Amino acid sequence: MSDRATIELDGVTFDAPVIVGSEGERALDIRRLRLDTGLVTYDPGYGNTGSAQSAITFIDGEAGVLRYRGYPIEELTDASFLGVSYLLIHGELPTSEELERFRRNITLHTLLREDMRPFFDAFPTDAHPMAILASATNALSTFYQDHYDPSDPDDVEISIYRLMAKLPTVAAWSYKRSIGQPYIYPSNELGYAENFLSMMFAVPAEPYVCDQDVADALELLLILHADHEQNCSTSTVRMVGSSHLNLFGSISAGITALWGPRHGGANQDVVQTLMQIHESDDDVKAFVARAKDPKDPFRLPGFGHRVYKNYDPRARIIKEIADRVVGKLVGADPLFEVAQRLEEVALNDDFFVERKLYPNVDFYSGLIYRSMGIPLPMFPVLFALGRLPGWIAQWKEMTEDPHTRINRPRQVYVGAGYRTFVPTDER
Repeated sequence: MSDRATIELDGVTFDAPVIVGSEGERALDIRRLRLDTGLVTYDPGYGNTGSAQSAITFIDGEAGVLRYRGYPIEELTDASFLGVSYLLIHGELPTSEELERFRRNITLHTLLREDMRPFFDAFPTDAHPMAILASATNALSTFYQDHYDPSDPDDVEISIYRLMAKLPTVAAWSYKRSIGQPYIYPSNELGYAENFLSMMFAVPAEPYVCDQDVADALELLLILHADHEQNCSTSTVRMVGSSHLNLFGSISAGITALWGPRHGGANQDVVQTLMQIHESDDDVKAFVARAKDPKDPFRLPGFGHRVYKNYDPRARIIKEIADRVVGKLVGADPLFEVAQRLEEVALNDDFFVERKLYPNVDFYSGLIYRSMGIPLPMFPVLFALGRLPGWIAQWKEMTEDPHTRINRPRQVYVGAGYRTFVPTDER
């Protein structure tokens, strides 16, 4: 098997070394392509472009495989979210002492500065929680300007603790602002998921008693969303971080990218579509027929994936959570019943099977959030909380990589050629 590939054009030859990843994935190293030939590659959406060599997450879309630092996602379902976060950020599963120290350092930073309360109050009550989350995350950097140098390991460590600790508080406060309720302070006596749920649903007049099954389900959902290779928001974190931007600003950019409905809003689209089907007398077959009609712009959200051409491994796990949690919290949920019927029809329909349109991670996750009492606008916020350790790990890996350069994609210009300026009165 050759370790080089040759490109020939107009008498110019370019030899591209072949880089082989640890799982056998092969890539052409074209870093000198423009310098040696004057050519650039054209790859809209970067679907065939490797932007980094990363040791964090491995995906085999054809086989339906997802691994964090080499561990199959299926084997991490019994771990804690903070344990998986440590794994992603530091590369190894923590010992009990390392995990306790990590947990304690995060717990000590859950409070927001009191100076930030007016910041939340300044937003309109109908502001989207993702807008508040991104803005507040960026604003956090203004309080810690002496501790966010990307090249200082101590600054990076404290910034990681602060972000992991404070983002759930920011997320919960953004929700409280939207419904006009008082902000609830974090409790150091509660676990990561319980603390977030308490800040979401407690009020000063009545504490929130967290159901352990709900907390466990939320932890698992956070784990399943923790990282997913070079997706839109992760690539955004790396892109802006390549300018040597601090961790707070880089994560804020990732949150903003995730807010887009094509990225972090898919589970919300699924629930809204299920509601639409339910309001149409549960006519699942009619909506499947619409999805198959090339003249109808309607598409079924929650099926198919940009990377997976097999059953999304996260979807299998989430289906099991949904079976357990939705039934316990809601009982007979008509939307869950519609979802199950829709999945059965789609998995046995040649149109979906031939196109490998399997249920993805978004198909059941929104129904679980809904059963917990989490409103639709908060769905992408939960996605952001889960993806946070992955963003941090990717940013940290990028800043420590000696090959990192400030990102600067090329383009193929298709505009007008040289033109002479004409003064206004002569046009």
